[in-house]
Amino acid sequence: MSTTRILVIGGAGYVGSHFTLCASNAGLRVTVMDNLSKGHRGALRGAEFFQGDLLEFEPLQAHLSRNRYHGIFHFAANCLVGESVSDPAQYYLNNVIAAFNMLEAMRYTNHDRVIFSSSCAVYGIPETLPLKEDHPKNPVSPYGRTKLAVEWMLEDYCTAYGIRSASLRYFNAAGCEPDDGLGEDHRPETHLIPNVVRYALKLQDDLVIFGNDYPTPDGTCIRDYIHVTDLAEAHLKALEKLDSLPLLRLNLGTGRGFSNLDVVKAVGNACGVSLKPEIGPRRPGDPPELVADSGEAFRVLDWRPTRSDLKSICSEVLRWFSEHPEGYAE
Repeated sequence: MSTTRILVIGGAGYVGSHFTLCASNAGLRVTVMDNLSKGHRGALRGAEFFQGDLLEFEPLQAHLSRNRYHGIFHFAANCLVGESVSDPAQYYLNNVIAAFNMLEAMRYTNHDRVIFSSSCAVYGIPETLPLKEDHPKNPVSPYGRTKLAVEWMLEDYCTAYGIRSASLRYFNAAGCEPDDGLGEDHRPETHLIPNVVRYALKLQDDLVIFGNDYPTPDGTCIRDYIHVTDLAEAHLKALEKLDSLPLLRLNLGTGRGFSNLDVVKAVGNACGVSLKPEIGPRRPGDPPELVADSGEAFRVLDWRPTRSDLKSICSEVLRWFSEHPEGYAE
């Protein structure tokens, strides 16, 4: 793959920037497209960059007409569940219509491989655990519905137009690459690990755990945390696999869950303090437990997560925020 040229849409964001670093280190020639509404210039590593928006169809089509990419990676989406409930229009526009524009531009310019960042939110409330790919799809938020809608669209574009795709259903992306200056800098930040770390470092005043009355051992939600670089490596494997399999839909997780209080304890241990979060009400639509069965991804991609140790993840995030207390400078 050393001569492979790829386009990474949303490559200045959290997962996209870590993927861009991983792909560049693997010898691929990477071009990043990002509108910088959520991403950061300071997160760009080893890539050509142009500022663009999937909602602007003609410039996108013109770029793809001038350039030939072996694969296109789609990391650009709005991803806050609560916000999707209060403003679904934004999510259908930025997640579904934008993806439609991308696929149409690909179709008109004969680009035929796309790797799509999907989500375990497509499943909704689990009926059985761990979650397998054939679990019923009943998303409970507009965010989850937009991810599932794009998966359906990808299936139809594969059947009708021969556009090959892999929909990779993330569980909880976590961790960072502090040696390369890469971290997690969402504004606002809704992910648990960075919020616990920021609280431990006194970069924020409070820490709220949403609910402690779930049917779990300690009453708090359980999630499957997968290192962002493990996710990135799975994306590279998925691009290779599209040569032989035209349509993939795979879970990316570890198969092991940690509760919210497990995370609080792990961060506290990493920084040598005892943390006492506030307990707030449950958030609507939060399942008690989300854990992946990633056996199909292990088998199909010949891939295993190797970085997804909670202790190491917490230490990395602690280091990054210690060195970047304000996040990225730009």
